[in-house]
Amino acid sequence: MAGQPPPTTPHHAAELIDEYDIITEEDIEEIKNALEGGKMAEAASKILENLEALENASLDIAITGESGSGKSSFVNAIRGLEDEDDGAAPTGVVETTMVPTPYPHPKHPKVTVWDLPGIGTPNFQSGTYLEQVDFSRYDFFILIASERFKSNHAQLAREIQKLGKRFYFVRSKVDADLDATKRRRLRAYNEEAVLEMIRDNCQQCLRNEGIDSPQVFLLSSWELSKYDFMALEETLEKELPRHKRHAFLMALPNISLEILQKKKEALQKQIWKLATVSCGVAAVPIPGLSVACDVAILIKSLSQYRQSFGLDDESLDRLAEKVTKPVEEIKAVIRSPLAKEISRDLVLKLLTKAGGGVLMFVEYLASNVPIFGSLAAGSISYGTTYYMLWSFLNEVAEDAQRVLIKAFESDV
Repeated sequence: MAGQPPPTTPHHAAELIDEYDIITEEDIEEIKNALEGGKMAEAASKILENLEALENASLDIAITGESGSGKSSFVNAIRGLEDEDDGAAPTGVVETTMVPTPYPHPKHPKVTVWDLPGIGTPNFQSGTYLEQVDFSRYDFFILIASERFKSNHAQLAREIQKLGKRFYFVRSKVDADLDATKRRRLRAYNEEAVLEMIRDNCQQCLRNEGIDSPQVFLLSSWELSKYDFMALEETLEKELPRHKRHAFLMALPNISLEILQKKKEALQKQIWKLATVSCGVAAVPIPGLSVACDVAILIKSLSQYRQSFGLDDESLDRLAEKVTKPVEEIKAVIRSPLAKEISRDLVLKLLTKAGGGVLMFVEYLASNVPIFGSLAAGSISYGTTYYMLWSFLNEVAEDAQRVLIKAFESDV
């Protein structure tokens, strides 16, 4: 098993509850009191509510801009799709979006990217635009321009701000600008200087329209991992509510090692919750219930890990097609059996094989945490679930890194 888990206790877990503000202050107090008082079933019930709320948290992202600015291509790219994939938003040189159109994420259906009609067209003027597209349903707006930001963008941004929502300016198609500049000025070409000139020009256009201190992110939907995408991701990560931040992060395309690491860290923060649920079920004196619950938790979590890291067959086939490599060549670097098959029999087999490591972790809990010493069944269940999830997550995350490096033949 890869990666020895740290010695997490219920007291440590209580300190981590603040990770997601989807839990109310009242619930936080109830969970802490239950953990500290040894009431595992009660704590498990509250934590299960939190996990379900986190899993069901929806995120609605609105993509807008002028006709032909690359809105639909961005809608596809942010969902990890190419323009010709099934479920992709239609793209074209003329406006193809006539009404707000939802595009659910193919792996995370609670995350929806909305392709909005182009602003500034005869049917959609910025003064009435927000009402026409049902403004209130979106969590935030991304305003896209492929050349200069104009008065339409600035007026729309002011209206969005006035109504209490966040917006972000994205300058698309910068790869095309770089290619054109390189052809014209091959000897004097400097990519960083060109990007800075584009950014300065966009910011000046927005300042001229009355937008104070505008932040502009330079992107290419064809090379999403380049330019300012990670800066945009980090900004959204800071500014989104925490439960929606988690949904956003899990839905991001696996285009860089940095994104894979962030996903791993976010999923690690959920492990103590799942282990506590397992512990609470173990306290119920029904023969076989605890093992059945542990296996169910592991199968569901491992399936989610596999999907979030893009190791399911559909995601691997799509990646292979994108980089024009045989999918077998990419799959060859996958080492964990969990990335290839997740079944009850496999989970039970791995539980048996991991027995030594689990017992060491359980012994730590029993000797250092009085609560677990008095709840033998709970301590075994907590320790088993925690150890297995931590180890499995490390294995799958390492496989995802190897797959990405193999696909692009570089440390992306």
